[in-house]
Amino acid sequence: QAQLVESGGGLVQAGGSLRLSCTGSRTILGIYVMGWYRQDPGKQRELVATITTGGVTTYADSVKGRFTISGGTAEDTVYLQMNSLKPEDTAVYYCNARSLYGLRGEALRYPRDYWGQGTQVTVSS
Repeated sequence: QAQLVESGGGLVQAGGSLRLSCTGSRTILGIYVMGWYRQDPGKQRELVATITTGGVTTYADSVKGRFTISGGTAEDTVYLQMNSLKPEDTAVYYCNARSLYGLRGEALRYPRDYWGQGTQVTVSS
């Protein structure tokens, strides 16, 4: 069973917008931060934006002013509104949830990252 499910990717022209959604299956306890990462083939996965339980958001410099993360850990749902998209935003976008609990509800010594399956975003020039 997938713990995180993303949707909303697709093909868009430069300057356009897309909205990604990520919904948790409620099987992950104690999520304290959720976010979006992206990865191009041959490159490392990079942070795009995160939101904490307290609503504090962080953004990669490359997306500040263009992307907005919303939702929250209380709802196990997070969104990424992407405006003014550029070809360099093309990547597979992954939803992430970080927790101090395992899937059996066991407390962990270190945080664990949970990932969705990824959704492709392609921006044409």
